[in-house]
Amino acid sequence: MKPIIGVMPLWDDKLNSIWMLPDYMDCIRESGGIPVIFPLTASEDDICRLAEMCDGFLLTGGHDVSPKIYGEKPLNELVSCCEERDKTESVILEKAIKDDKPLLGICRGIQFINAKLGGTLYQDIPSQCPSGIEHHQHAPYDIPCHEVEIVENSPMYNCLGAESILVNSYHHQAVKQTAPALEIMARSPDGLAEALYMPSRRFLWAVQWHPEFLYKKDVYSRKIFDAFIASIK
Repeated sequence: MKPIIGVMPLWDDKLNSIWMLPDYMDCIRESGGIPVIFPLTASEDDICRLAEMCDGFLLTGGHDVSPKIYGEKPLNELVSCCEERDKTESVILEKAIKDDKPLLGICRGIQFINAKLGGTLYQDIPSQCPSGIEHHQHAPYDIPCHEVEIVENSPMYNCLGAESILVNSYHHQAVKQTAPALEIMARSPDGLAEALYMPSRRFLWAVQWHPEFLYKKDVYSRKIFDAFIASIK
């Protein structure tokens, strides 16, 4: 049977509505899973009930992670958060770790996982960590804009079989201090963490780039989603 993957929705502040990029769903389907979009709800019981029905979870991109999670105040007006997402994903992350259900985080996903597990973030890369690397490219997003170096003998290294790959990049926040339970699997040339994993779980990976935009023509992006779904089967 195909595994069911709970996909965390994005939030539109202007329309006061959840929404979804089809690429997230397509990647899961093409790798052999069944994607299901979660609601955003403050009811922990409802979230847990839905989580029990899922075999794995995808934390998507979107709003900034609330600085309150890692004990800071918003740096400036560029920091835009969604409290409902933080609440829902907190429950999902806790359930995934407790039940050892595979989880993949993308962009906001890597930041949220790191922050919730005790790490910190750069709230705004241009202000706090200026770099010559393009971390916030313009559309189209299916074109790589910088390289990442894969840590030797890490799970990602073993999965991709490459020492470095080209990735796209669309974020203004990033991992600062890595959470104690996590280890780095990839770095950008300026030293920022681009991929993390949790060694104590069968599959808890997170990447800073957007493989969902690249998977149609990039073998490494497909391998990431394939590894995620394969860890469930």
